[in-house]
Amino acid sequence: MIRILFATLTLATGALSCGNPAYPPLLNRVVGGDDARPFSWPWQVSVTFSANGGWYHNCGGTLIAPNWVLTAAHCISSSQTYLVFLGKFDLNVAEEGSTAISPQKIIVHKGWNEDNVADGNDIALIKLSQSVALSNQIQPACLPPANSLLASGVICYVTGWGRLYTNGPFPNKLQQGPLAVVDYATCSLPSWWGSTVKHTMVCAGGDGVISSCNGDSGGPLNCRGADGKWEVHGIVSFGSALGCNYYRKPSVFTRVSAFNNWIATVMANN
Repeated sequence: MIRILFATLTLATGALSCGNPAYPPLLNRVVGGDDARPFSWPWQVSVTFSANGGWYHNCGGTLIAPNWVLTAAHCISSSQTYLVFLGKFDLNVAEEGSTAISPQKIIVHKGWNEDNVADGNDIALIKLSQSVALSNQIQPACLPPANSLLASGVICYVTGWGRLYTNGPFPNKLQQGPLAVVDYATCSLPSWWGSTVKHTMVCAGGDGVISSCNGDSGGPLNCRGADGKWEVHGIVSFGSALGCNYYRKPSVFTRVSAFNNWIATVMANN
């Protein structure tokens, strides 16, 4: 587990549009993942839990509005106390401009079945107790158009502080890795994920080289929209028990575009 250090000075820069980072990510990274450019994924958050007098990274999440964070339902437990860290790159450094905000409310999708992640609906929203001041290192991601589907082979980026490989160490610095989208027709083949994968999910990876891993759960699958802005098309949901980088077992994400109405309804009613 990684204990989080943070500073609370946030340099506001006025209204910032979604999906347009002040520090654009460097995308010519090596296959297998690498340290991200600091603060180049400014919507990435760390959802932490309280233990032994400190706060420890539990899951990733995505800022989609000044007071709303999107994450996975399986990241949430009623027995835990959570704190959301924003504007972070290195979890072991007290970085100027980072901040931590407690949740006011956490809404888990009613269709989520904690006993079977493959049932789908692995999505939750965290309403922050206060709106965060947007800055060069804290900005929201855009939501994709409702019901939009990614074409097979499109390269998106998974980001997070999860393990570098199966049973490997947890990094202090935010990682990024390119993943090629695998269409449903392929991902649902018996030699891939079969009936485990649903139409409300997105598969990406499966080349045996790079994937999401433990600790990346809840974090975003970042894909460029037609306008060049970054959209959160997926929420890290599950991978193979055989290993994080297992061939033909791509990372599986909750498909955000299947839940636009649910997201809008929850935000409007809470």
